[in-house]
Amino acid sequence: MSNAIRPFRLEIPQADLDDLHDRLARTRWAQQVPGTGAERGITRDTMRELADYWRTGFDWRAQEAKINAYPQFRTEIDGQHIHFLHVESPRADATPLLLSHGYPSSFVEFLGMIDALVDPPTGAPAFHVVAPSLPGYGLSSPLSATGWTMGRTARAWIELMHRLGYQRYGVHGGDIGAGISGMVASLDDAHVLGVHTVTDPLTAANVATFLPGMADRLDADDPIDKLILSRMAEFEQDGNGYLAIQNTRPQTIGYGLVDSPVLQLAWIAEKFDEWTSLPIDRDLMLTTVGLYWFTGSGATAAHTLYDQAHATEWGGPTTVPEGYAVFGADETVRRVLPTSAGTHWTEFPHALHFPSMEAPDDVVSDLRKFFGPLR
Repeated sequence: MSNAIRPFRLEIPQADLDDLHDRLARTRWAQQVPGTGAERGITRDTMRELADYWRTGFDWRAQEAKINAYPQFRTEIDGQHIHFLHVESPRADATPLLLSHGYPSSFVEFLGMIDALVDPPTGAPAFHVVAPSLPGYGLSSPLSATGWTMGRTARAWIELMHRLGYQRYGVHGGDIGAGISGMVASLDDAHVLGVHTVTDPLTAANVATFLPGMADRLDADDPIDKLILSRMAEFEQDGNGYLAIQNTRPQTIGYGLVDSPVLQLAWIAEKFDEWTSLPIDRDLMLTTVGLYWFTGSGATAAHTLYDQAHATEWGGPTTVPEGYAVFGADETVRRVLPTSAGTHWTEFPHALHFPSMEAPDDVVSDLRKFFGPLR
């Protein structure tokens, strides 16, 4: 295995863009049954408008140029090609910071934060930003093998930071990226300064459905616990269909995700719509959709979800400082997330699952507050 780190530049062939536009123009649209709406899935009207904009109004080359404005690299770790942004700060005292995205997302979610992190105002802490694409996602594809769970990814991230020469670094993530970041902190606590996580009440409740015994520890007569239980039940009964399919039949859904751009668009756009409370830049979302489409990684990302669902390693305790930024905060999150004395905790009344795109300035501010004192 080569440890070489090679510069990378995103350049999608024009033939692939032409093929995308042709497929979008020839879409066979599913009927919207009269009297139904988004309760049965993202609506036909919404999808037709999004697909038309993707085909005729969206400028992929402009978004490609924005990505290529930042240094990108690829390397091979544990047999897998790993793509990552590595943007170094001009400040000598900058803290290395590893950012991990979740599902269905990409490193693109961090683009609106990078400049503020690497070149902050005088007096604010600065960061060297490392933002990888998860194995099997976007530009870290194709997937080399089965078994790319959060634990295996965490070990790859530790190796990546070692190759970059960072002896002390911070980690940050949300969704799957939060789990990976926590495992990095647990496995490499000698080198990790701290672990910072973003979450929201719905995500916290959804994650709680996978924690053994959580429902039994909650009191249905307590109003806060009752709300958590109701959200857990809603996720199990109505919200986890996308995950159940990928956790059990990733190959089957994969055929559609790599053959139909409208299915790939719907698969992601629905979650951006359901899991946000503030507007997301449509071009930013379509850039992430495009990365999944052009690389065929809708299918391989699904396989990593399958592997994690069948994994036995879910992380362990860590001794490093922990910080949480809770968006759309209410009283339920503290009941679900285990915290200890001294845990950094910030609540924001707005945004939800994608705060790096919904409220990037707030995420940057909290990263500065948490990591600033840690050296």
